[in-house]
Amino acid sequence: MIEWYKKVVFENYANFKGRASRSEYWYFVLANMIISIPLNYILPLVIAPELALIGTIYSLGVFLPSIAVGIRRMHDVGKSGWYILIPLYNFILLCTDSEEGTNEYGPNPDNLFEEIEEIGTSEA
Repeated sequence: MIEWYKKVVFENYANFKGRASRSEYWYFVLANMIISIPLNYILPLVIAPELALIGTIYSLGVFLPSIAVGIRRMHDVGKSGWYILIPLYNFILLCTDSEEGTNEYGPNPDNLFEEIEEIGTSEA
């Protein structure tokens, strides 16, 4: 899970091109919730209200990667990134399996190896 989080936040910070697999997206959401809930709710209530600033800074820091991974997830199911703005439909798309093979946004991130076309086939 930590590898997925580092991949999304640090390697693909503002990458809006390509595709993000379902597991990449949901691991990012899970890790983000595990970090942000204590920072935004538990830490300020239990220790000191002044620490709410730490949670706000973290939330601002992961805002752009959250949008980027959501858009790449929309690309993975073959939709435009703008579909992330449609509340219920985008959740259905976020839970949908990837499009098989390569689509207009790139190769399927779930497939480590692309299918190799047979050599010697000819189109008639």
